[in-house]
Amino acid sequence: MAEITPGERTVSEIEDEVRTIEDPGALSELLTEEEEGKDRKTAKKAIQARIDEVADESPVSEADGGTDTDDTETEGEYEETEEDVESPDEAETTAEEPESDESESAESESTDGEDEEAEEDDGLTEPTVDKKHVRALEDGVYRDMWVYCETQGGELLDVSKEMLGKARELMDGYAEEYGDEERVVAVLVGDDMEELAEECITLGADVAVYHDDERLERFRHKPYTEIVADMARSKTDWKEYDKPRYFLFPATNNGRDLSAQTQAELDSGLASDCSGLTITDELISNPVKTGQPGEKIEFERILHMQRPDFSGFEYSTILCIDNPDREFHPQGCSVIPGSFDQMAPDADREGEVVSHDADLPDDWFRVEVSEWDTLDTGVDLTDRDVIVAVGRGIGDNPTEGIELALDLVDAFEDADLGLSRGVVTASYSVEGHVEQYVSEERQIGETGQVVQPPLYIAAGISGAIQHKVGMDESETIIAINTDTDADIRDFSDFFIEGDLFEVLPRLTDAVEAGELDAVAAEDDD
Repeated sequence: MAEITPGERTVSEIEDEVRTIEDPGALSELLTEEEEGKDRKTAKKAIQARIDEVADESPVSEADGGTDTDDTETEGEYEETEEDVESPDEAETTAEEPESDESESAESESTDGEDEEAEEDDGLTEPTVDKKHVRALEDGVYRDMWVYCETQGGELLDVSKEMLGKARELMDGYAEEYGDEERVVAVLVGDDMEELAEECITLGADVAVYHDDERLERFRHKPYTEIVADMARSKTDWKEYDKPRYFLFPATNNGRDLSAQTQAELDSGLASDCSGLTITDELISNPVKTGQPGEKIEFERILHMQRPDFSGFEYSTILCIDNPDREFHPQGCSVIPGSFDQMAPDADREGEVVSHDADLPDDWFRVEVSEWDTLDTGVDLTDRDVIVAVGRGIGDNPTEGIELALDLVDAFEDADLGLSRGVVTASYSVEGHVEQYVSEERQIGETGQVVQPPLYIAAGISGAIQHKVGMDESETIIAINTDTDADIRDFSDFFIEGDLFEVLPRLTDAVEAGELDAVAAEDDD
């Protein structure tokens, strides 16, 4: 008799419990009971996998002319060890930090009481169901910096162009430092991507690989993940290494989704929402990384990924560093839009454009999107030269405060209005002609847009930590506040003590009269 009754267990429980059963007969009986009961595909697959595993572990008898075999690791093999996670449902993908334990690969979750269906095997998938502890590839080779270039409406997003420019800068420095010429590889998935791939070459890429399918016009979780992972781990004429050395993704809604899933598929970690990147060597003494207490090892060519911490006053640097017998590649992160400058397009740049081809199972497109609404394009503050932001200081007369800020915006050639979270959450009552400007999409800060314009004017903003995260990389910050002890004074270049209702009109007059330009010219001299 089987040791467990499948109808009384979830798929996750069956997956855990069958690992303890050594009797092939009991496992076969369990498989029959599942087939005659709930007949769940994932459950049957787990039981059959254990049957095959037990059969492989059984020694070959001498009568058959065989001998006992040793358990020997092979390239890409997945081995169960004492370091295994407790359950696939509990595994998460985390980026490696200098003093942290190694990351564990992400697993798909099962829902109690539902009819579980596993994806059919195909040419793109890797054996992820039974992953417990991932060993390094034998003599794995990793090269190049890959950049996932997100598109929308047939155009590259600005953040994609920004990442290409930063990647070009990093890999040019990499070649000077290490003497190795490694490439910037742009990755595109969608419909009619070839021209955009060619554009990526002009923006800094050495290679642009794209996958075209009319069904991929809009982002789809499963096929996008499998396609990008397949591009990264398949060897081809233009790519003769195992996986990319580095991988950058945009920290957009779709980019965050894709980055986590792709890095999990590639058996590595992820640093999310980064705004600073450098490549250098790092001396590490952590025994988890070195293998020996008290020993120091210099890890080479490490991508240092900086992200603002929750205080807003410090930046955490995240490293994806290998453990003994375990390599974390690609070293990957998602990048906050607006963090880097775009490279000026160079139509004379030469590069290779590659079309990726793979059969995509129809099962990946079971849901058909028949109708959709197009949202407003919204307000993008990330590429403005000047941002005039207002905070709770407008509370005495919100309508007038917005009007005065808009007057100053109009005085500049390329400026726009920003808001602190305090204005958005306060639900101020404003008159209709300025109501459109008091919207969440103009919010700047940790939960809003992150900007770094040449000039940032903060009027009536106290300088809360959450707001600082969104603007403290601005080149010049001018703060206007009646409170000389306001936090924003500590990180402003110029602090004007005064009431914004009085100061903003005077600034507007000065800009319109060209007085600020004259002052700037004197400073340049």
